[in-house]
Amino acid sequence: MVKPCISCGKNIESATDSVTFTCPGCGEVEIIRCGQCRKAGKKFTCPGCGFEGP
Repeated sequence: MVKPCISCGKNIESATDSVTFTCPGCGEVEIIRCGQCRKAGKKFTCPGCGFEGP
């Protein structure tokens, strides 16, 4: 299954430094971020609850 970064939409299937975690706001949505967006501190918004994080 192709998993896109929530910040940039890049496929992170084989990307290094990527992370997957549960939204700290709602605890229900899986947040996926690529290493580039993490290092740049790009914001993301949870599609379930609207939580915003870097």
